[in-house]
Amino acid sequence: MSLPVEERPGGARFRVKVQARARREEIVGVHDGALRVRVTAPPLEGRANRAVVEFLAGCLRLPKSSVKIAGGERSPLKTIEVAGLDAAAVLERLRLGPARRSLGGGRSE
Repeated sequence: MSLPVEERPGGARFRVKVQARARREEIVGVHDGALRVRVTAPPLEGRANRAVVEFLAGCLRLPKSSVKIAGGERSPLKTIEVAGLDAAAVLERLRLGPARRSLGGGRSE
């Protein structure tokens, strides 16, 4: 995965492109420097944003309070800040996280 992750004091930051109202929640891959994520929640009243935070927290094995949307709350392209993990740990957990495997991240090609 070639996701650019910026080191921050006490954490990391990366971009996410969100598709709301998807059939299932999953990480699709990386495109144009952003992690592509699908969530089932609609983009109404912040539901998709909450779903993104919850899904990424599960993938990263962190509490929801450690993951926040730092920019793009009203846009499909969001900036995510993660507290408590460095860039290498973020990349490793996104690649091998149990939430991704259990939610259809693998393909049978």
